[in-house]
Amino acid sequence: MKNLEERGHLLTEQVNSNSHNLDQLSSLELVELFNREDALAVAAVAAAKTQLAAAIDCTTLALQQGGRLFYVGAGTSGRLGVLDAAECPPTFCTSPELVQGIIAGGADALVQSSEELEDRADAGAAAITQRQVTQSDVVAGITAGGTTPFVHGALLAARQQGATTIFIACVPGHQVSTEADIDIRLLVGPEVLAGSTRLKAGTATKLALNILSTGVMVQLGKVYGNRMVDVAVTNNKLRDRACRILQDLTGMDRNAAQLVLEQSGNRVKLALLMHWTGLKPDEGERLLRAHQGKLRAALSEGRLS
Repeated sequence: MKNLEERGHLLTEQVNSNSHNLDQLSSLELVELFNREDALAVAAVAAAKTQLAAAIDCTTLALQQGGRLFYVGAGTSGRLGVLDAAECPPTFCTSPELVQGIIAGGADALVQSSEELEDRADAGAAAITQRQVTQSDVVAGITAGGTTPFVHGALLAARQQGATTIFIACVPGHQVSTEADIDIRLLVGPEVLAGSTRLKAGTATKLALNILSTGVMVQLGKVYGNRMVDVAVTNNKLRDRACRILQDLTGMDRNAAQLVLEQSGNRVKLALLMHWTGLKPDEGERLLRAHQGKLRAALSEGRLS
């Protein structure tokens, strides 16, 4: 791991030659510069596509076998992990335990900076121990500059428990190495504001986490076509979305969609299966369980029966 004197050589700490006159730009020039630089975040994610695909595959397998996914980070990286984890229950109707975010400093660090807490590798290890991580789980360490002791401590503890580990950083491997099972490098280059990794590095990390979690949920059967058929119907907005999904996919009118949604216990996937096969709720539930929650596979059998 790099010491403080060496950090200046890290890609994320270098000065961007394209923004040397940042303080002299007009508002429009600022927007144009940021827009050009932000395009590099998308390119960085594309360059890591093979590693991201591997992360999706190994995480899907772990979750299918009863494991969990943990994001571990500090500062911006930690907040992004917590955000992605928090979005999984409402989007995919998962339990809060399935995907969890761990941030140095805990919940307080979500709204108040606590940089000193990221320097404790033992705290990262303790967080893994507290959550009783096992070989069934996946732990993804997120650190833009690659050196965060909290993250490295967590990954080391996770490896010692036999968990699958993923490392996500925005510096090349020759600057910061890792022993993680999957090594994802999002090389966005120096930031417009030197060292401010909440910018391009944060954007690329958010894109990568979007792809990872959504890709896993697709493979777990949480999606039909491009619809979130496991959406949790917990408020009026989501109830409206659920009805629109049913209407769009089946052609039924609003009243019919509301009725079948109610009959299914507000489960869009089950409502679709009931509508398309004529099965009763309990029959549909059994069929979905038999096919690990995958609607397309359940439909293939249901239509034949």
